[in-house]
Amino acid sequence: MAAEIIIAPEAERDLADAYDWYERQRIGLGEDFLQRVDACIQAIARTPLMHALYYETYRRGLVRRFPYIVFYECADKTVTIYGVFHTSVDPQKWHERLS
Repeated sequence: MAAEIIIAPEAERDLADAYDWYERQRIGLGEDFLQRVDACIQAIARTPLMHALYYETYRRGLVRRFPYIVFYECADKTVTIYGVFHTSVDPQKWHERLS
């Protein structure tokens, strides 16, 4: 049984910003980005412990085809997505978000 997914408002903003950027690059690329992120999140929901702990109690999943990381935490049957960051982002940014 898949875990319940909760997406924090900050992560929603990350997704919206990235979607907008990709759509400005090429129409439809933002949609492809969202589909790839959704596939990553669905995989996390099915097997939340598949990724090793990365930072404190947080884990990260990599988005295929796009250089993005999904940071999440799992507890019981709930997965909370805290951020969707480009891999080139200064680690201090996601450290601040997760602390």
